Amino acid sequence: MAQPPATTDIVPVKNILERMVFLKDGTLRSVIEVSAVNFDLRSSDEQAALIQQFQGFLNAVDFRMQILIQSRRYDIEQYMQVVEKATDALDNDMLKVQGEEYMRFVRELSDLSNIMSKRFLVVIPLEATVAKDAKSMLGDLKGMFGKKKAAPAPAGPTEEQMQAWQMQLAQRADLVISGLAGMGLRGRLLEQEELVTLYTSLFNPEVPSVKTS
Repeated sequence: MAQPPATTDIVPVKNILERMVFLKDGTLRSVIEVSAVNFDLRSSDEQAALIQQFQGFLNAVDFRMQILIQSRRYDIEQYMQVVEKATDALDNDMLKVQGEEYMRFVRELSDLSNIMSKRFLVVIPLEATVAKDAKSMLGDLKGMFGKKKAAPAPAGPTEEQMQAWQMQLAQRADLVISGLAGMGLRGRLLEQEELVTLYTSLFNPEVPSVKTS
C-alpha cells in the first residue's frame, strides 16, 4: 500500500522571507491586504463610478495578479472575554445584569446568524531566476561535451538578487495600492510574520488566524 504524500510535498510554499513568499516552482509572491467598501450602500451614480474606476485600474496593471477573498467564521471569544472582564469589574448590580444580558444576546446572535469575517487580498506574482556565475556556466559547457556528472545542488539567491526581487515586487505593489486608492480603498503589503499566519490559515482552516490591523 502506497504511503500518503508528506505535507511538505503538498504545500507549494518553499520559504517566506521579508515580504516575499518563495514557491517551489521558482516564482515569488507578495500579498496586499485591502480594506473594504460597502458597494450596496452607494448610490447608482457612485456604483457606476466605482465600476469605471475598477476597469481603469485593471487596464493599468500590466502583470497577472490574483484577487482573493478569505472568509472565516468570526471568533467572538476574545471579545466576549473582554466584555465579561469589564462586567465583573462593575460595582452597580443593574449594570452587571445588563452586561450579562448583552453577552447572552451576542452569543445567541452569533449562533443564529453565523457571523463571518472577510479579508480582501491581492496576490502579486514575480518570475524569479537565480543567475549563474561564470564558473557555473563554464561547467555547464564542459558538461555538454564531456562525461555527465551528478548535477550540483543549485546555489541560493545572492543578496543583490534578493534586493532586486524586493524592488520589483514593491514597484508592482505601489502600482496596485495607488490604483486601489483611486477607489477609496486602502492597501498595504503584509510583513513576514503576517504572511506566515496567512498561509498557515489557508492550509489549516481550523486554526484561528491572528487578526491584523
